[in-house]
Amino acid sequence: MTPFDALKAQLSAIVPFASYVGVTLDEIGDGRATATLEQSHNTSNHIATMHAGALFTLAEAASGAAMAGMFLERLAMLRPVAASSTIAYVRPAKGKITAHAAVDGDRAALFAALDAEGKVRFPVNIRMEDSSAREVAQMSVDWHVSALTQAA
Repeated sequence: MTPFDALKAQLSAIVPFASYVGVTLDEIGDGRATATLEQSHNTSNHIATMHAGALFTLAEAASGAAMAGMFLERLAMLRPVAASSTIAYVRPAKGKITAHAAVDGDRAALFAALDAEGKVRFPVNIRMEDSSAREVAQMSVDWHVSALTQAA
């Protein structure tokens, strides 16, 4: 089991809402992640497409996994918080939706800012697509990560 596999298992356990909705973390790497959500009766809206809130939850979970993957070796000493987000719904989403998340920032620069200031803020960009690889939504989540000594 790789450290990223262990992280995937931990995130699924410590973020119960995403699991409750049905989000599956498929892959986590260094500043990137992929998550999926199958459309069900509980994730659908009144026009039989994926509910906007379900898509938001999928993207936010993927963004958190990408952020955690970037800071994996220091994660136990950090307090990450999703500070803001924007989402754009491109087309109706149906079926299995996959979210591809990537940290928008240079690893060395993010770590340098964290070391110098005790905190860093950066975006994670997410592209959501259906099983035909058609984009259904885009989201950006700004993460604020601070050292536990700064978080109090």
